[in-house]
Amino acid sequence: ILIILDNASYHKKKTILAEIEKNLPNIQLYFLPEYSPDLNLAELVWHSAKEYISHRLFKSVEELKNLLNRLLNQGELIIRWGRKIKNKGNAAIAN
Repeated sequence: ILIILDNASYHKKKTILAEIEKNLPNIQLYFLPEYSPDLNLAELVWHSAKEYISHRLFKSVEELKNLLNRLLNQGELIIRWGRKIKNKGNAAIAN
Protein backbone atom coordinates (compact mmCIF):
# COMPACT_ATOMS: atom_id res chain seq x y z
CA ILE A 1 0.00 0.00 0.00
CA LEU A 2 1.45 3.32 -1.07
CA ILE A 3 0.40 6.44 0.84
CA ILE A 4 1.25 9.82 -0.67
CA LEU A 5 1.79 12.63 1.83
CA ASP A 6 2.75 16.27 1.73
CA ASN A 7 5.54 17.60 3.91
CA ALA A 8 3.52 18.72 6.90
CA SER A 9 5.62 18.30 10.02
CA TYR A 10 3.07 15.98 11.65
CA HIS A 11 3.46 13.57 8.70
CA LYS A 12 7.15 13.21 9.46
CA LYS A 13 7.25 12.56 13.20
CA LYS A 14 10.07 10.10 13.75
CA THR A 15 8.13 8.05 16.32
CA ILE A 16 5.20 7.56 13.93
CA LEU A 17 7.45 6.74 10.98
CA ALA A 18 9.34 4.18 13.09
CA GLU A 19 6.07 2.56 14.21
CA ILE A 20 4.85 2.30 10.62
CA GLU A 21 8.13 0.80 9.48
CA LYS A 22 8.18 -1.69 12.36
CA ASN A 23 4.53 -2.76 12.50
CA LEU A 24 3.17 -2.12 9.01
CA PRO A 25 5.65 -3.56 6.52
CA ASN A 26 3.13 -3.43 3.65
CA ILE A 27 2.78 0.36 3.97
CA GLN A 28 5.09 2.55 1.91
CA LEU A 29 5.11 6.30 2.47
CA TYR A 30 5.91 8.62 -0.41
CA PHE A 31 6.44 12.30 0.35
CA LEU A 32 5.73 14.88 -2.32
CA PRO A 33 8.58 17.25 -3.10
CA GLU A 34 8.68 20.29 -0.81
CA TYR A 35 6.80 23.39 -1.94
CA SER A 36 4.89 21.57 -4.67
CA PRO A 37 1.17 22.27 -4.07
CA ASP A 38 0.46 21.61 -7.76
CA LEU A 39 1.13 17.91 -7.13
CA ASN A 40 -1.34 17.73 -4.23
CA LEU A 41 -4.86 17.41 -5.67
CA ALA A 42 -6.49 18.42 -2.38
CA GLU A 43 -4.59 21.71 -2.52
CA LEU A 44 -5.95 22.38 -6.01
CA VAL A 45 -9.53 21.66 -4.88
CA TRP A 46 -9.24 23.98 -1.86
CA HIS A 47 -7.48 26.65 -3.90
CA SER A 48 -10.25 26.59 -6.52
CA ALA A 49 -12.98 26.77 -3.87
CA LYS A 50 -11.28 29.62 -2.01
CA GLU A 51 -10.70 31.45 -5.25
CA TYR A 52 -14.39 31.18 -6.13
CA ILE A 53 -15.67 32.46 -2.77
CA SER A 54 -13.10 35.21 -2.20
CA HIS A 55 -14.19 38.84 -2.52
CA ARG A 56 -17.86 37.92 -2.06
CA LEU A 57 -20.09 39.22 0.65
CA PHE A 58 -22.24 36.60 2.38
CA LYS A 59 -25.33 37.53 4.37
CA SER A 60 -24.65 34.76 6.88
CA VAL A 61 -22.32 31.92 7.75
CA GLU A 62 -25.13 29.57 6.69
CA GLU A 63 -25.09 31.08 3.18
CA LEU A 64 -21.32 30.45 2.97
CA LYS A 65 -21.77 26.88 4.24
CA ASN A 66 -24.46 26.23 1.64
CA LEU A 67 -22.24 27.50 -1.18
CA LEU A 68 -19.28 25.41 0.01
CA ASN A 69 -21.54 22.37 0.21
CA ARG A 70 -22.72 22.94 -3.35
CA LEU A 71 -19.17 23.47 -4.58
CA LEU A 72 -17.42 20.64 -2.74
CA ASN A 73 -20.11 18.01 -2.11
CA GLN A 74 -22.56 18.43 -4.95
CA GLY A 75 -20.07 18.76 -7.77
CA GLU A 76 -20.66 22.38 -8.78
CA LEU A 77 -17.02 23.44 -8.54
CA ILE A 78 -15.19 23.20 -11.85
CA ILE A 79 -11.52 22.47 -11.33
CA ARG A 80 -9.12 22.86 -14.20
CA TRP A 81 -6.80 20.05 -13.18
CA GLY A 82 -4.03 20.99 -15.58
CA ARG A 83 -3.58 24.51 -14.23
CA LYS A 84 -1.01 25.70 -11.76
CA ILE A 85 -2.14 26.94 -8.35
CA LYS A 86 -0.15 30.11 -8.84
CA ASN A 87 -2.47 31.11 -11.71
CA LYS A 88 -5.35 33.24 -10.43
CA GLY A 89 -8.81 33.83 -11.85
CA ASN A 90 -9.49 30.41 -13.34
CA ALA A 91 -12.17 29.09 -10.97
CA ALA A 92 -15.70 28.66 -12.26
CA ILE A 93 -19.00 27.23 -11.07
CA ALA A 94 -21.05 24.72 -13.05
CA ASN A 95 -24.43 25.83 -14.36
